[in-house]
Amino acid sequence: MLDKTILVVEDDADLQEILRLTFTKEGFRVVIAKDGVQALELAQRHDPDLVILDLMLPKLDGVEVCRRLREEPAFKRLPILMLTAKGEESDVVLGLGVGADDYMLKPARPREMVARVRNLLRRTTKDDPVVTEQLIHAGPMAIDPVRFEVRIGERRVQLTPTEFKLLQTLAGRPGRVFRRGELIDYTIGAGAIVDERNIDTHVKSVRKKLGPEGELVETVRGVGYRFSDGPLPEPAATPSKPAARARKPGKSRR
Repeated sequence: MLDKTILVVEDDADLQEILRLTFTKEGFRVVIAKDGVQALELAQRHDPDLVILDLMLPKLDGVEVCRRLREEPAFKRLPILMLTAKGEESDVVLGLGVGADDYMLKPARPREMVARVRNLLRRTTKDDPVVTEQLIHAGPMAIDPVRFEVRIGERRVQLTPTEFKLLQTLAGRPGRVFRRGELIDYTIGAGAIVDERNIDTHVKSVRKKLGPEGELVETVRGVGYRFSDGPLPEPAATPSKPAARARKPGKSRR
């Protein structure tokens, strides 16, 4: 992990210093941004290997920073770890939905954060033992690991790196049930200190982005998830309206 640059985007001075000291001690180069606008400027200047991004920031919030980074081809696969002081699921889903790979709730514990960062970086530089670079087809959906792209017909589906890895893992072995712990290992990294509900949040986001094809990602209650090895269920038929009754010929009204 030597010579890796981490961009820390945080407006709290005390937390800035804690993160700077923690990651510098671990051998990382650390760049600090105090607001969202500065974060985008420093990302272009330093080309970081990973971003630790606070959700609540002055000038430009973390969600918008994440969205703009993902719009840049150079940052398409950049690992982003989002920090949030809010525990509501909606805030977490929002962050993951615009491109964050992982999240942590404040107050952040330095040792846990280092473990998360190392796993995110390792995942982007090491091949996964389960998935391959083979193109995967499922009905109208095509998953291309080489181009890092998912298409459904002509529609291109925007997935975060973690979401892509999750879908690729499941779709690469249709019918095979993956436990949540396995999916954490394959998508976030072996040994990651992550609550298993983290995977549930990523699955929810993937299903939403896929649309009707999201039904192919099936929940196996009490175990985990699998990718269906059968066709998509037919949409429910819309009841047809009764045909208008023909009017009998008769005298016209005046």
